[in-house]
Formats: sequence, structure tokens, C-alpha cells
Amino acid sequence: MPVIIHSDHCAKGLIPWFDGMLKANEEYFAKEKKLTGTGKPLFSSHMLDLSTETDKENIRICVEKLERMKKIGLWLEMEIGITGGEEDGVCNEDADPRDLMTTPDQILAVYKAFSEVSPYFTIAASFGNVHGVYAPGNVKLDPTILKEHQAKVAEFIGKPGSKPLYLVFHGGSGSSAEDIKTAVENGVVKMNIDTDTQWAYWEGVLKFYHKNAFYLHSQIGNPEGVDKPNKKYFDPRTWLRKGEESMVERLAQAFEDLGAHSTLARTSAA
Repeated sequence: MPVIIHSDHCAKGLIPWFDGMLKANEEYFAKEKKLTGTGKPLFSSHMLDLSTETDKENIRICVEKLERMKKIGLWLEMEIGITGGEEDGVCNEDADPRDLMTTPDQILAVYKAFSEVSPYFTIAASFGNVHGVYAPGNVKLDPTILKEHQAKVAEFIGKPGSKPLYLVFHGGSGSSAEDIKTAVENGVVKMNIDTDTQWAYWEGVLKFYHKNAFYLHSQIGNPEGVDKPNKKYFDPRTWLRKGEESMVERLAQAFEDLGAHSTLARTSAA
């Protein structure tokens, strides 16, 4: 099964760290090429999140890094527009809802600059996205605008009706199956569900605790007897496994929502 190793949300202040990862990729690529004749980077892709900068500065820095990344076949994910909520120290909780929608012209500007350098890039466009999960009605997504982005670029390259963009869905946690389906139909190839997966892991541990609470308050002594040991219950390998199992269930649901389930089934059968 293919595995993608990706680093997420690197803001401008962390560019030295980003450069350090690129250096590690370049060194690994050189080593692999020497050993096998075919190099590959250590990671699959990196995200440079400069969405708090001006579009011009965002694109300029990303192009600079993409020039370096193309030499080793490394993908760059960039974000343009604003994603609501808060994540990694960037807070947009009070952003105007109108600012949470990327325009086709913004996307075209990214495509023009990036496509001259490398085809290995994805764009996290904003269509009302918010990091985290909120009460129903507080987040209004409009993934239909992604179709407008695709059309704008398709017209520019002279291929009307095509979907030339690889788009990323940020803030996917808590989204409806219908919104996810629409996003995928309009070119989303990656969806972030950090909050949902965090909860899924915790929920597995929480349910285990509630089920076995009387065995988890001391090393010895439980409803079966005051001298009965509880080691098998508080052993981290036991309760952490429950978190892993509930995480697997959530990821399986994501595969289904994203339309990847049938692909995985065909791959497995083959």
C-alpha cells in the first residue's frame, strides 16, 4: 500500500526548519541515487503555509522553495486564502466569512507561477473551511466554488472541462459526506481531519476507561477481590490499543467518504 509522508503547516517564522527538512531530503536523495541509481526524497511532500502573508509574498517564497524541491521530485502544498479557527499558533477565529473564500484569480496566479517551475504542487484553497469542529450551522462550506477554480485554470491552459488542479481540503473534520463528495468531484485529492482523528483516538481510550473504571484506580483490588491485580488493565499496551482501533475505524470512514474505499478494495483483490 502506498504511504505518503507529509509535513504540515510550516509558517514563515519556521522557514529555517523547513530548509532543514529540504536539506535532509536532498541528502537522502543523493544517498539513494548512489545506492540504487534512482533517488527519492525522505518525505513525500511538505506544506509551506504562508496564508497570513500577502499573496505576492506567499507565491514568491513558495516558488523559491519549489525550485529546490523539483530537483528531487518533492511535492509542495501551499495555502492561499484564509482557513478559519485556530491551528499551530495562527488564529483566524474572528475572520470575516467573506474572507474564507479563495477567488479563481488567486488560484490562477498560483498556477501560473508554480507550473512554470514544477508540476509537483497542491493548493489548499479556502471555501469556508475552519480548523477544528464546531456546532452545526457555525461552519458553512461551499465546495462548489472549487469547480470555478478548475474552470479558470482549464480555460487558461486551453483545456475547457478538465480539472488541472490538485486541491486540498483543510478543516475537513466534522464535514458532511455531501460536502466531502462535492469537494472530491471538484478536484480535492487530500483532506485534513486532524481534529476528528484526535477525538477518535481519545474516544477509544475513554470508552475503555468507562468500561473498566473499577480496575483502573489501583494496582491491586477490584470487584473480583481485594487481592486481585489490575496490571492487564492499566498496561499502556492494552488501553493505547483501544485508541488505535477507534482511529482505524475513523480512517476507514474517511476512505469511504473520499471514494478511496473501492480503490483500496480493488488493489487488495489484485
